[in-house]
Amino acid sequence: MDCLFASSEAHPLIKTGGLADVSGSLPRAIKNAKHEIRLILPAYPAAVANAGALNCVAELSLPGAAAPVRILQGRLPHSRVRLYLVDSPQHFDRPGGPYATPAGDDWPDNAARFALFARAVCEIAMDRAGLDWKPDLVHCNDWQTGLVPALLSLQAGRPATLFTIHNLAYQGLFSLAEFQALQLPMDWWSMHRLEFHGRMSFLKGGLVFADWLSTVSPTYAREIRTPEFGCGLDGLLEHRKARLTGILNGVDYRDWNPGRDRLIPHTYTARTLRLKLENKIALQETFELPPRPQIPVFGHVGRLVEQKGVQLILDLVPELLQRPMQMVILGTGQPELEAALQKARYRHPTKIGVRIGYDEALAHLIEAGSDVFLMPSLFEPCGLNQLYSLRYGTPPLVRRTGGLADSVIDADGPNLYQQTATGFVFDDVDAAQLLRAIDRALNLYAQQRVWKDLVQTGMRQDYSWERSAAAYLELYEKVMELHLRPTDTQSAPARGEAGATA
Repeated sequence: MDCLFASSEAHPLIKTGGLADVSGSLPRAIKNAKHEIRLILPAYPAAVANAGALNCVAELSLPGAAAPVRILQGRLPHSRVRLYLVDSPQHFDRPGGPYATPAGDDWPDNAARFALFARAVCEIAMDRAGLDWKPDLVHCNDWQTGLVPALLSLQAGRPATLFTIHNLAYQGLFSLAEFQALQLPMDWWSMHRLEFHGRMSFLKGGLVFADWLSTVSPTYAREIRTPEFGCGLDGLLEHRKARLTGILNGVDYRDWNPGRDRLIPHTYTARTLRLKLENKIALQETFELPPRPQIPVFGHVGRLVEQKGVQLILDLVPELLQRPMQMVILGTGQPELEAALQKARYRHPTKIGVRIGYDEALAHLIEAGSDVFLMPSLFEPCGLNQLYSLRYGTPPLVRRTGGLADSVIDADGPNLYQQTATGFVFDDVDAAQLLRAIDRALNLYAQQRVWKDLVQTGMRQDYSWERSAAAYLELYEKVMELHLRPTDTQSAPARGEAGATA
């Protein structure tokens, strides 16, 4: 089969979060499975710089672009995946990140930017770019590509469409004036199409118009159909539940493998865990903590936002100071959480280490040098750090939600006895429950023989992209078969069917 994979970011070209890891790894795994897949994303300056050799293979005249839009072709680095970059300097050649200014504010023309990107994707998908190639399926990812299934729904002979939700909380919401400026069909300004509480939702375009929906873990696929996690879209997702699949993300073990990780001081395996201790000492020294190898270190890497449970950790600082442990945190996010962590670090420099920002090498060292990985997320569509932690012999401590529930087996009595436990799990968004889970981890850490079994069980788990890619390929075949049925009707709900979404 031939697939066009549309994303707004992909590692190692440009990255703000887990979407980039998926977009950089899944296409490569599918290509390795002997299928043709091509990756397309905007030509941000960083993406162009990191892509290596590129050549212009097409020029498109698109609504919203003052000049012809060039399609640059190359290869996704370290892969055989063909890469297309949509080069419109008016929209993408600017400083800052993919979605925000250098000051951190959303670009005011994001609606126009990603509508232009969607139109370019559609031209390639319909073989109108002069590339002599038409995919069987277009795989779209998150709100930035939500208009692709909507625009393709207007085309006769279109490819099948799959829309993957990586995080339902980010919806691409814009005003009526911005909707009108995009020259989209006016009947899309409807609660049954793109309108969402008086605004246009790019995400809803994917949810309504795609042939099939997927998300990044089986549990999250169930959670987003409830008011608690549905972000106001639970009615629509419940309506489409027969065409909603959850597939757990994978890990690129070429990048995340303690046995050959070039970013850590000492590589190790399940058989040479003594070398993990050397990384722990290096981690303590890096964060200017007393190098005490017998003290367990709890690590956390991620965005410092409410979703990640950072406030739960802060609420427990007084109690954690009374326990034989150290804590290291790396991340950036909400200023108030950054300030609170810095304050805790300043007051307790022998117990708490904090680095504001993102440092790839330091993230690897935290995975390798920590004894426990803290991930008390309020919600987590999939999560990747818990998967990294398992491979690095750093049992994750997580809340039972989304992909965390699907990938971490709690170290309770029966699971420990059967040697299936891989970490520590608590249920509610509650600091007291988190503290009890931390205490369970500390108690088990004191039993080094049992702890070693827990660590080695986690290291044996297989969350490779090859496994996830096989599940996606099976889904691709199902979506294509459904799309090609001559009796199958348009996937968008008829008037009245999505009334619960607005």
